[in-house]
Amino acid sequence: MKDQPMSLTPDKLYELLPAIHRLRDAEQGEPLKALLAVIAEQARVMERDIERLHDNEFIETCDEWVVPYIGDLLGVRGLHRLEAGLAFSRRAHVANTLGYRRRKGTATMIEQLARDTTGWTARVVEFFELLRTTQYLNHLRPHNLRTPDLRRANELEWIDTAFDQAAHTADVRRIAVGRGRHNIPNLGIFLWRLQSYAVARSHARPVATPADGRYTFSPLGNSAPLFNRPQTEPTITHLAREINVPGPLRRRPLYDELEDRRQALVDGRIPVPAQFGAQPVLQVFVRMKAGDDLLEIPADEIALCNLSDPPAPIPEGWRRPPKKKPYQPEVGGPEIERTLTVGVDPVLGRLAFPKGVKPKEVKVGFSFGFSGDAGGGPYNRRDSIAPALDRPVTWQVGVSRDHEPEPGRIFATLAEAVTEWNAQPDGTMGIIAVMDSSSFEESLTAGSQIKVPEGSRLLIVAADWPELPVPGGLPGETQRVIGRIDPVGLRPHLLGDLSVAGTASASSETPGELWIDGLLIEGKVSVLSGNLGRLQLNHCTLVPGQGGLHVTMKNELLDIALRRTICGPIALPEPVHSLALEDCVVDAPGAMAVDCAEVPVALESCTVFGELSALTLHASNSIFTEPVVAERLQTGCVRFCYVPAGSTTPRRFRCQPDLAIEAAKTVAEEDLIRARLVPGFTSTKHGDPGYAQLSRTAPVEIRTGAEDGAEMGVFRFLQQPQRETNLRTSLDEYLRLGMEAGLIFVT
Repeated sequence: MKDQPMSLTPDKLYELLPAIHRLRDAEQGEPLKALLAVIAEQARVMERDIERLHDNEFIETCDEWVVPYIGDLLGVRGLHRLEAGLAFSRRAHVANTLGYRRRKGTATMIEQLARDTTGWTARVVEFFELLRTTQYLNHLRPHNLRTPDLRRANELEWIDTAFDQAAHTADVRRIAVGRGRHNIPNLGIFLWRLQSYAVARSHARPVATPADGRYTFSPLGNSAPLFNRPQTEPTITHLAREINVPGPLRRRPLYDELEDRRQALVDGRIPVPAQFGAQPVLQVFVRMKAGDDLLEIPADEIALCNLSDPPAPIPEGWRRPPKKKPYQPEVGGPEIERTLTVGVDPVLGRLAFPKGVKPKEVKVGFSFGFSGDAGGGPYNRRDSIAPALDRPVTWQVGVSRDHEPEPGRIFATLAEAVTEWNAQPDGTMGIIAVMDSSSFEESLTAGSQIKVPEGSRLLIVAADWPELPVPGGLPGETQRVIGRIDPVGLRPHLLGDLSVAGTASASSETPGELWIDGLLIEGKVSVLSGNLGRLQLNHCTLVPGQGGLHVTMKNELLDIALRRTICGPIALPEPVHSLALEDCVVDAPGAMAVDCAEVPVALESCTVFGELSALTLHASNSIFTEPVVAERLQTGCVRFCYVPAGSTTPRRFRCQPDLAIEAAKTVAEEDLIRARLVPGFTSTKHGDPGYAQLSRTAPVEIRTGAEDGAEMGVFRFLQQPQRETNLRTSLDEYLRLGMEAGLIFVT
């Protein structure tokens, strides 16, 4: 709702005073006028509240704080309050409560309940439908066969998954504790905790140099599974299918769909799209030679392959798809060949062109899986850039490989944009918007290093610079407005190092600042000698094993802050003012992950793979996998953290395994607790979908050990224990009598 004109402005209130009071107020510097301005501001707050009264009567339009009150009117049972920063709230749960009660106990209702209370995609399976039993002739279940059909390979891959269709013998163990599954009273709720993030037109990474026609979808060159882009379910009574969940793609269904598409074209039929329809799960764009247009390869020219490394090396490196494949028309006649332009392996995230085909440029559209909005990713980052834009923008340029260059405004390389920035005067508030998800193979070092003058701030951000209609202009006339950016849907990749230096004098009290937001950097970020006031990295990835953060010389006034960032080793050998990390992963296992013996360090909800050294340490809700050493123990505190043996820290409060060991009565019990209470992760390899995610077998003291009952570490902000508790609490109300539900985490 747009703000209405204020009925009580400061000037209107002031004019209501008698003239004598206004004259005396003017003589004394107008303190009364200033007081009335404060009163008018509070009056506007009251007016806005009155304006919202009507909207707050409805669950669809009410403010978030009203949701529990409406829920209370419906008798909704109390749930854990989840942070507003999460992508969902209790609004859907309250809105659908009446629908829950009308459909109480049905599989589709339980599935919707799971989504509304957790925000996770869910599928409900009634396991009694999959029991291997002698069938009653008046109630035949032809889909429930004792022996799976070995010719139906796709369904064989579904066995023991959420989409299993094979019959099983009875399992008498309890499903509620995660032991059994197939029994008459059992209901399985399959949950996908990983999210699917779609990347559009990212550069595929050549496997060899020079490029030989083999690529990976990941711009980092690692083999990683592609994920499905979940399709919206048509109705609330629809049970989720494989195309509706954010799971890893499988070869078989994609192969069958593309083969059916080619066969349909040969037969003159219209193919039925599933995963290659209006929202394809993957795309490949190719520019065969310089000067050609970048064109999308049609789905019927994509071959689904297994591009695993062959057991015996072959000259081509991977098996290559053929250039053509014959198909027999249904009506008979000679075979018709269909063109195959590229082979794709979604399980390994690889693609290969036929032997001898070496394109000039390859771009891909795909989705990858990850736990949450941390590291460089294409998610919404408007909140993270807001603090950087707290003052008017005076200079802005864009960088893009997809847009046509515009002199002085849109550049093809980051180096050109940085050169333009380095010529700006002191006090400039500037933005370099990286406007696509391309890979930029360049190093911003030596002559191309970033220079930040006194009083200036530069924001390098993954964001579109939209063209907006010109007010009062001709139809279709657009312009790019300085200060307007859209940080959604992009993940640019910088293949190279980045260096920055502050050029303010050593005595300056207002040194410049550099903010970087949303970039995937495969290289080292270095702060060179000078006077830089602040380096802020938000939602970035400094690829572990390929780079990290390093301050080469003294910058004693420098504050370094990382938020929602994945980073390689951080080395600050010289004193700086401070280092602060929030919701971050620092990855250097077996080495010094944070080397800051001369620097005060503060960590909030971080996961550190490697050792840490700091001058002083303040840490909360974090996991340290290797010893931590703080030089000054009389300053700082470590609270609600996992701290391994051999660490030297300031005072600790409710840390593990210390807290659990307090209950031990013997040395043997202490040893058992230390051996058991160790954090376990789904994966510690960067690039894997489950990277840094606590495994389901991790000790409960760590999975619920943060101060708010969430997990310790980088993904505390996801509040996964609270989500799970909300679902379990709600199930008691909506399960049918005699039924028992179990939560099964797929990812």
